[in-house]
Amino acid sequence: MKTLLHIAFLFSVSIAMGQTGLFNNGNLQVHNNANLGLHTNFINNASFEQTTGLVGFYGNNAIQVSGSFSPTLWDTEIMSLSNVFLQNPVLVQNNVNFIDGNFLTPVNNQAVYLNFMESGFFSGESNASKITGFAAVNDRDVFSFPVGDQQQLRPLTLNSQSTTPLAICAYFFENPSNPSSILENFDTEEKVNTIGTVSDREFWIIQSDVPAQVTISWNPRSALGTIPNATVESIIIVGWLKSANEWTIIGNSAFSGDITQGFITSETFVPSDYAAITFGTIPLPRDTFAVNNPTLGNYFLSPNGDGINDFWIIDGLEESPNNSVRIFNRYGQKVFEQLNYTNEFRGIANTGTMIPNQSAGLPEGVYFYLVTLDDLELEYSGFLFLDN
Repeated sequence: MKTLLHIAFLFSVSIAMGQTGLFNNGNLQVHNNANLGLHTNFINNASFEQTTGLVGFYGNNAIQVSGSFSPTLWDTEIMSLSNVFLQNPVLVQNNVNFIDGNFLTPVNNQAVYLNFMESGFFSGESNASKITGFAAVNDRDVFSFPVGDQQQLRPLTLNSQSTTPLAICAYFFENPSNPSSILENFDTEEKVNTIGTVSDREFWIIQSDVPAQVTISWNPRSALGTIPNATVESIIIVGWLKSANEWTIIGNSAFSGDITQGFITSETFVPSDYAAITFGTIPLPRDTFAVNNPTLGNYFLSPNGDGINDFWIIDGLEESPNNSVRIFNRYGQKVFEQLNYTNEFRGIANTGTMIPNQSAGLPEGVYFYLVTLDDLELEYSGFLFLDN
């Protein structure tokens, strides 16, 4: 029996509004591992579910995939220099071969994506050929999304605790505070106080209802080295928590590289709880001060004019110019208070009504202090021994 082969090639029709393309109204089929090469728009208005064969996108002109039905392809490939624009989802059961050009999706519509079904995979992804917009995966627990922007491939690997029915992902080389391609914005200044800086260079959107870890990477274009005091050890994954409308720490389980290039794996979280994720840093000045100064200790003050311990010096206070210092006597009465302290205390009270002849100086004894470092969000307490 003769092999039945249906091939459509360079088949184009016109409609009143000037749209050209290959229309499927129910009669289009690809049989017995045949190849269908599309050099024009594909308008799919009927069921199109291929279980064999390849439907590829080729040529130098932009191609749009649209219609009232989402096509299901077995294999597909792209060699289209002007890209392929998806106006509705395209489902792939087997292989996507990236050669040249990008699959583009509307980034303001997360329901349109190139969808890798349960056994779908891909090959050949590169800076020149990838998904610019949303990619999706069905019924998988581990998957690396071949997403990026027009210039670079910026993949995200999802490692779910169990099979996720649907996960979607996209990458944006844009400032989260003011992205140009989506309607939402994620102000990098709206963050919990345990975050130092949120990257203003790039972000990912990853959505899945199953707890998972993600792995993302940075490169010279990420410019993490321009963040003040940033080191590779200070980099963390942060996410815009939908319920709080602010950036919070997702956390890290592994990282490798240097400040110029590397990768990081998050702690387990539920991706759909977050509208976006990117890189942040822990506030190093605060952490460094806290580590180096678990307490400020106790102090000895002898303001007798001999040049030794004449006034109270708190080492490292320059790291928090916004601060406050309070001193109390053994009865709990506040005898000294100073905002933005710069070593002014010389044993003389500046507040309180229970201290007679304040200009003569406080009596000898033990005093209790509270030091609040507003810039570092730290508070210390201890004792000060006054000897006249």
